[in-house]
Amino acid sequence: MVRADAPVAGKVGIVTGGGSGHLPLFKGYVGRGLCDGVAIGNVFSSPSSAQVLEATKAVSGGVGVLYLYGNYGGDVFNFDLATDMAELEGIPTMTVVGRDDVASQPKERSADRRGVAGIMFAFKAAGAAAERGDSLEQVAAVAEDIIGNTATMGIGLSPTILPTTGKPSFELGDGEMEVGIGIHGEPGFHRGRVETADQIAERLTE
Repeated sequence: MVRADAPVAGKVGIVTGGGSGHLPLFKGYVGRGLCDGVAIGNVFSSPSSAQVLEATKAVSGGVGVLYLYGNYGGDVFNFDLATDMAELEGIPTMTVVGRDDVASQPKERSADRRGVAGIMFAFKAAGAAAERGDSLEQVAAVAEDIIGNTATMGIGLSPTILPTTGKPSFELGDGEMEVGIGIHGEPGFHRGRVETADQIAERLTE
């Protein structure tokens, strides 16, 4: 999926992507001043390198393409492959990986953190930079600055039902919540009774 007027000549293209099942990510952030294209895999599955390359070629305006996506193993692997494939097509790329989930790794391992909702701010800032005509290096620097200054933490109130199995991705009792949970149901660090929004906000900012 790409923006309606892609490719825009002389403008850095931005490609994101990941597995389905995270709406409005990723399709909801394609458009003017946001991402130019998206590669989507099956539910909770990474897009293939061929899909990423297809999106890359579709949005390339001749001045390079930024890959901006969350820090998950399959996504990293396939976007890295697409980087090499794009180079063979004569399309320069740079990569910025979202890593905002502070519950997933301690501060000293921040480079290994998962990328979740915080990447939306990078979509907006990098998209605006690309729209005003910034270079690939400048657009990447804007995205990296946003990513490096964004911290998020997930709260789970109910499990996802996996369409492939018809079963929940994890178990959570009635009236319970899990703090620090990942977007695929990765375990958090605290489980307890559901709190009010104010109580949750206070907990997350402690």
